[in-house]
Parts: sequence; C-alpha cells; structure tokens
Amino acid sequence: MDAYLDIETTGLSCQSSYITVIGIYLVNGCNSRLIQLVGNDATADNLLESINRVTNLYTYNGSRFDLPFIYGSIGINLESMTSHRDLMYDCWRCNLKGGFKAVEQKLGISRESIGITGWDAVLLWNKYVRCGDLDALQTLLKYNGEDVINLKILREKLEDFPFLD
Repeated sequence: MDAYLDIETTGLSCQSSYITVIGIYLVNGCNSRLIQLVGNDATADNLLESINRVTNLYTYNGSRFDLPFIYGSIGINLESMTSHRDLMYDCWRCNLKGGFKAVEQKLGISRESIGITGWDAVLLWNKYVRCGDLDALQTLLKYNGEDVINLKILREKLEDFPFLD
C-alpha cells in the first residue's frame, strides 16, 4: 500500500510548535482513502494505526520537514518503518524547482484551494482554535487533503520523466 503524507503545524520548529493536521492519502490499487488526524487526534498511536499496512511513503520536502517534525513531536520515525521517497528531490532532478505549489502549477496539477499557503494554514488553525470557526477548519482540511492527493498526481506525472529511477 502507498501513502502520501503531509502535515500542517503551528510553526517550523517542533520545539516551539505542534502538529495541527497529519494528512495521509492511502492508495491500494484502485482503492483510496483520505485520513486526517486533527489536533489532539494527531497522536503516535493514531498515526501508527493509520499507516500499519503501508510499504511506500511519499512526501514533498518530507525528509527535511514532515518526517523530522513528526519524529520530534510524537516520537515516530516513519523512515524506519517504510520505504520513503521525497518527491521534491525527484522534481529537482527534473529541473522542477520551488515549493510544491509552484511545481503543481508547472505541471498543470490543479487545486481548488488556490492561494492558500503554509502560513495561511497556521492562521486558519488559530482561527479555528481561538474562535471556534468551523469554516476555517474545513478550509484547512481541504487544503491539506488537496496536498496529499496531489502528491499522488505528482508522483504519477514524474513517471513520465525517463531519467528518474
């Protein structure tokens, strides 16, 4: 089973910030399922249960951000449990530089949450936590969901580049 993973956080350091959403898009042949662990549900046990049958894990910049943040926050070393591929490095080998949203645009991968950034994700979470704004939470979850689903689309598009292994 393949999993596409992206996290949302309140900042860049696991020492001073925390995970707000762990998005996981599970794909097993023709079957797929989106899992989003939100707030207090973003625990080690819930993450382990969510990925228990995963053999291949895909991220974008996950080697430098998502996986170290998860390890530092909840103590789970995903790279020791599954084969991890950071699609950012595949993109670099294909001369596709920039953040995930920039690469999506270059490859014609669409999303509805256009213009929302990682910083907006922090603001949306804060609006939800401080004001109980469920629309902010839904926007954040839509953004995260599009991130993980688009990781699968990106991986498939990268298969068309002949010099990737």
